[in-house]
Amino acid sequence: MRRFIYILPLFILVGCGEESKPELKKPMNWNAQESSKFNKSLAEKEARDIQLFLEMRPDWDVRETGSGLRIWKYKEGEGESPIPGDIAKIEYKISLLDGTECYKTEEGYHEEVRVDKSDLETGVQEALKLMQVGDEAKLIVPSHIAHGLLGDLNKIPPLKSLVIDLKLTGIKK
Repeated sequence: MRRFIYILPLFILVGCGEESKPELKKPMNWNAQESSKFNKSLAEKEARDIQLFLEMRPDWDVRETGSGLRIWKYKEGEGESPIPGDIAKIEYKISLLDGTECYKTEEGYHEEVRVDKSDLETGVQEALKLMQVGDEAKLIVPSHIAHGLLGDLNKIPPLKSLVIDLKLTGIKK
């Protein structure tokens, strides 16, 4: 029994020694070069995702603009094209590449947006100027001309490409 009394404090001393601290990772040396490398990797991943999406839709006759917007006009209109400052009447459905629907106009209604002077996605603004009244198009809008690093803080997550079904129904001068 005496041995137990002498051994017990020894166990307590050994067991209550200095706690081991978790090893902290070295902070990343974040500089312009690292930032550029990170952004490039994000853009490459997004480009691969868009390419895979389009490979699964070989019947889409998509053309790409210099900004990275992809547009396929599947129904040609005969009206005029909007210019900056015009009010475009549009119907739309916005989804993510995985098919998750984010927004859409109500059936039979349209939304009015001022071309190049509204908070509408840059990619949609670009597409509107390429369309004529009556056109219906599918857009693939990369995140850098959609909602970017933050998403829309509601239904569109950060860094997500969008698939937008867009119909230009009219123009008001």
